[in-house]
Amino acid sequence: MNEGMDRTPITREFFDRPVLEVAPDLLGRILVRSSDEGPIELRLTEVEAYAGEADPGSHAFRGPTARNSVMFGPPGHSYVYFTYGMWHCLNLVCGPEGRASGVLLRAGEIGIGAEMARKRRFSARHDRELAKGPARLATALGVDRALNGTDVVAGRQRPLSVLHGSPPSPDQVRSGPRTGVGGDGSHQPWRFWIDGDPTVSPYRAHVPRRRAT
Repeated sequence: MNEGMDRTPITREFFDRPVLEVAPDLLGRILVRSSDEGPIELRLTEVEAYAGEADPGSHAFRGPTARNSVMFGPPGHSYVYFTYGMWHCLNLVCGPEGRASGVLLRAGEIGIGAEMARKRRFSARHDRELAKGPARLATALGVDRALNGTDVVAGRQRPLSVLHGSPPSPDQVRSGPRTGVGGDGSHQPWRFWIDGDPTVSPYRAHVPRRRAT
């Protein structure tokens, strides 16, 4: 993963763009999770775009709340949410301040720090499964709500940062519907991934929850 990789930090201007520009451009970038245990580096291979109040699939669709307030803040910060009472998911906020949008980090290839990720993801049968899916990614990196609102462009000593990495060529990038999104947002081709990469998670269509009778 490290061969030919550009370790220049991503700037805030990178994130201060429309979400549909930022999302595919994050593929191949390196997310660094720093802690007292040491760094973990992950090359992003799959992401999803969420367009805030213009997107029925977004947490920010109905406006700001205590939960999603980070999405309405400045670009280049992390938005971490807790789901199904057991999993965390990591997003990166983009676009201009005051207009919520973000990119869900769905999957990636872990290089440096894989031994730490294996301890957190002990059920993974292969290293390619360590961060294969958004909840697995957050678990492998040790990400929880304590990192919500982290500035990812404020320097490499922060808990989370993003390096330029090695983006794929345009012909390697694929797009399709977002995983598990239903309703009016179900058909937007806002999931982006690197074609053929073994760390990309399988697509699953939305399944409506049945109410108890």
